[in-house]
Amino acid sequence: MAGNVYLASVQLTRAQARAMVEGAITQAREADLTPLTIVVLDGGGHVVVAEREDGCAPLRYPVAQGKAYAALGIGVASGVTGERNQERPAFLASVAAASQGRFTPVAGGVLILDEQDCVIGAVGISGASSSEDQQAAMAGIEAAGFKWGLEPTLD
Repeated sequence: MAGNVYLASVQLTRAQARAMVEGAITQAREADLTPLTIVVLDGGGHVVVAEREDGCAPLRYPVAQGKAYAALGIGVASGVTGERNQERPAFLASVAAASQGRFTPVAGGVLILDEQDCVIGAVGISGASSSEDQQAAMAGIEAAGFKWGLEPTLD
């Protein structure tokens, strides 16, 4: 059924997501990290862009997506969720089950924030150490002109 249709509102464009991927890869190459897989999700948890550098193992994609989805689904960076709940394995297992396995609560999933500090998406990276993945995600978000979020601060 072709014809006129209403377009969906877009808060995170493909071009912006591509800039995040390129920024993350640039930082990773400068730091001489192992190859990365990068996934950028919009605010609804849908993939906008995903890219695997040459040499990444096949499980890097679902891990990167799970890190981004964990951040987006809980509202803090994936590593923060893991750290906060180290003593609550039943909670982490329940959330993993509720998300149909798309929940990876280790560092490397970082929120993308708009000017009002509202979440508009998340970047998830897998391939290097979790802390290096997180640093690359933050660099990618900054390279696209956005703010990144790990966890809100109390004012």
